[in-house]
Amino acid sequence: MTNPVTKHLNKLPPKHRATIKQFAKYMAGGGIYFWSGYAIFAVGYSVFHWWWLWAKMLADAIGWTCNYLVQRFWAFSGQHHLSEMQHAGRYIFIEFIGFVLDYAIIGGLKAIGITPYIGFFISSIFFTFWSWVWYKYWVFPETGGKIKR
Repeated sequence: MTNPVTKHLNKLPPKHRATIKQFAKYMAGGGIYFWSGYAIFAVGYSVFHWWWLWAKMLADAIGWTCNYLVQRFWAFSGQHHLSEMQHAGRYIFIEFIGFVLDYAIIGGLKAIGITPYIGFFISSIFFTFWSWVWYKYWVFPETGGKIKR
């Protein structure tokens, strides 16, 4: 028996199917980043009673590393058209901008009395779409040409 989701996916044009599959992989990487970061933040913030910023920075350092590996070698594995340093440099650049925005979102919410735990979820909604667009079209861009090394 065919899975109903697969049945509907098979009716889509191949390019749309590929994008949906890639987005699912991207979300898996984002999930690893989010949940590993959330757990590390919880331990640092609630168990060790670190300032929220230090706990978040450690969580992000580990989460970004895991996320890069998943995005680079699985979700966008067919889009390696730049050198490793170019991919990594673009990833670090866009994550730095995201870092500033993320900390502004979570810090701003904390300043008005919303716990950083809720701030994580609110911020992640924004970054789900922000990162998808940047990863797909700039960090790991699709090209029709030869792979550049």
